[in-house]
Formats: sequence, structure tokens, C-alpha cells
Amino acid sequence: MAQLSVSHRLRRTPFSDGVTAAGAKSFTVYNHMLLPTVFRSVEEDCAHLKSAVQLWDVSCERQVELRGPDASRLMQMLTPRDLRGMLAGQCYYVPIVDETGGMLNDPVALKLSEDCWWVSIADSDLLLWIKGVAYGLRLDVLVDEPDVSPLGIQGPLADKLAARVFGDSVTDLRFFRYGWFEFEGTDMLIARSGYSKQGGFEVYVPDTNIGMPLWNALMEAGRDLDVHAGCPNLIERIEGGLLSYGNDMTRANTPHECGLGRFCNTQTAIGCIGRDALLRVSMEGPIRQTRAIEIDGPAVPACHDYWPMMAGDKTVGRVSSAAWSPDHQTNVAVGMVRMTHWDDGTELVVQTPDGPRGALVREQFWHG
Repeated sequence: MAQLSVSHRLRRTPFSDGVTAAGAKSFTVYNHMLLPTVFRSVEEDCAHLKSAVQLWDVSCERQVELRGPDASRLMQMLTPRDLRGMLAGQCYYVPIVDETGGMLNDPVALKLSEDCWWVSIADSDLLLWIKGVAYGLRLDVLVDEPDVSPLGIQGPLADKLAARVFGDSVTDLRFFRYGWFEFEGTDMLIARSGYSKQGGFEVYVPDTNIGMPLWNALMEAGRDLDVHAGCPNLIERIEGGLLSYGNDMTRANTPHECGLGRFCNTQTAIGCIGRDALLRVSMEGPIRQTRAIEIDGPAVPACHDYWPMMAGDKTVGRVSSAAWSPDHQTNVAVGMVRMTHWDDGTELVVQTPDGPRGALVREQFWHG
């Protein structure tokens, strides 16, 4: 089997030793770091995530820090979501778009203060885009990547585990809110957020050296909770309708095509770089959009390439992610479908590597 050659371009994380010891079976490269993708199997990892609690090394969710008098102005220029009412202590999911309205990233923005923001990014070199905007407009802001590495605590028992290490008050956090909590003399930002529908937290670890002590403390505190190392799970994220940037959406798609129109306040998000383009999209509507897709038959193979969706001999969309769901006993998938065929219940044919399969368009995802 071919192996990945590791160099300085592929950075280790503060939790790499823990991930390796836990027996990660496969990885992907995400923001120039290794992100584990499977520990036992995709199916077993999914079942455990839904029943217990997992630690996720998501250090690859790098932070882009905006610091300075123009930080808030720059943040609003990046996204069509209106940030004027956002307060320190809140997290917002924010589509980031270019001048054409195309998706550059779909991060979570954390407002630390009016003069300081963290942008917790998906897989793209967004730092360079933001630095270019700031420099080109001569904004009074420093754009950099701080030494901050997120660690996920995900699953229905996440509250119990987090409380044992950080204190009971961590469970008072509301969804997409954050607070500061102490571990071994170090203050850490903890947000109630994460890339799953099972609930939990993301701990923004501010010092590489404290990564493994925190990992070990959480593992020890969660022994009776059946804590395991885990990772974002393909099955669970598709069931929950969580899109993957670079897989289910790219710069060729607008937020409206990705079903993210509710995060675009184009009438009021004054200053957004892609605002004019998105105003036209919001008035005319998208001609294609992301939908949940059920695919007939036994488990489909891994979706490494886009699979055409056909209506007769006409291509009307493509599947970007797919997996067998043991809970729903069907193949669950994410697809981009033309408006002529995106209605709930529309029957299509998907061209999989194993041959054509019947498929059904669903308006709603399964939500785990």
C-alpha cells in the first residue's frame, strides 16, 4: 500500500501522540495537518459517537486571528452574515465569500472583543485571502495564525466528561457560546460547538505543550464513560446535513446553492466583498442546491469522485458524499441537484462505481 511521505509541510498536532496511541487507522490532510478519519471502523465509530463520548483532535481547524482597530470592519467584509449584533462570548457560523459570491470557506467566527476575532477555518488557505484584503485596503489590523489548537469533546456524555475536568459551570454554556476555563494554570476558551449533531464542546488549547496533559486528563476522567479517541464521522455528518468544504461545496458554489442562504443578510451586511453578487442571487434564486439523497441497494463504495445523478439521459446533479447508515438502513448522501429535480420525493438514478442505482431526493436530512 502506498504511504504518505511526511515532511515539515505536514505539521504534527499537540495531540498526535494520543491519536497514534489510540490506534487511528487512516488520516486525511487538512490545512497542512493530519486529521484522523477512522479508528475502529466508520460504522463502529459512528455508533460509539452516538452513545458515549469521544475526544477529537481537530487541531487542523486553524485559527485566523484579526487583531486591531479595524478587526470588526475586516470581519464584516469577509462574510454576508450581518455581524453588527454579535457580542463577545458568541460564536457565529459564517460563510466566507469572494467578489463573485463564491464560497471560500465556512468557518465559525468567535468574537473575543471588538478589536479581536478568531476565525476557526475549514480546509483552505483562508489566512492568505484575509491578509491580502487587509493589506490591499491598508486596514489597521494584524492578521496572523495564533498557537491555538482545538480539541473536540463530542457525544451525549460530553457534558459529564467536560464537567469532571473543567468544573460544573462549563455545562451552563449555551449553544454557540464560549467561556474561559482553567486547566493546570492555563486559561482556555471552551465553546459549545462541534462538527457533529451529538452535542459537545471544542476546547481551544492555547499552548502546544499542554496538549497531551489535557488529552490524558480527559481520557482518565472518562474511563467509566467509555471515552474513546474519535474524529468527524462520515455517516453521522451526512445524516446531520453537515457539509464538508472542498467536498460538498467549493468556490464554484454560492452560499444559497449550499442551503446557507439563511446566513446571508445581504440587505444589511454592508461592506461584504461579495454582497453585490449575492444580492442578485438572492433575488433570482439559485438554479441548483444541496439536497439529501437516499441511494438504493447495499452499501455504496467510498465516494472519491463525484457521481452523476441522472433523469433519463440528462445529468441533473451530482453526489459528493455518500455512506451506508446502519441506523436508517439505507445509503445516505449529499448531492447538488438542479432546481428542475430538487423537489422532495423526486426519483433519480445515480451512476456509482458499482453501476447505476435508484435514488430519492429528500428535502430534509436525517439529523443523526
